[in-house]
Amino acid sequence: MAKRLVQMWVNGRQREDAVADNALLIDYLREQLGLTGTKQGCDGGECGACTVLVEGRPRLACSTLAQQVAGKHVETIEGLAVQGTLSPLQAAFHEKLGTQCGYCTPGMVMASQALLRRNANPSVDEIKAALAGNLCRCTGYVKIIESVQAAASGCACAGAAR
Repeated sequence: MAKRLVQMWVNGRQREDAVADNALLIDYLREQLGLTGTKQGCDGGECGACTVLVEGRPRLACSTLAQQVAGKHVETIEGLAVQGTLSPLQAAFHEKLGTQCGYCTPGMVMASQALLRRNANPSVDEIKAALAGNLCRCTGYVKIIESVQAAASGCACAGAAR
């Protein structure tokens, strides 16, 4: 399989790696970089578990070639914590019980992070719209929405670094 050097920024760090032309972004992140927080749930871009941010926008890593993000900034769930301290959004998901089994959580958090960066005070409908591509099989989404609201209002995660 042909490989080429691909340069990008992952969680704020510049990378340059030999990547197969047909390598998916999820495989590059998980297998080459060891960033296993990004989950593969459906293999078809329908569940959102693999959501990462590319240039600040949600993107499905299971349907994106690593070559497609060359020269861009990619953020994964691991990049949100600062020196081992959960981000306010991650802490809100923890404190407000926005997770059940946790499998969908990285994708939910990343999609929510993109929303909160562009809209610091989203309505419930805006949160639902932002999370529409992310499926959870464990919850009724109430605790997930409450987690995003808590992070937006700043009532959760006091003292968490960003």
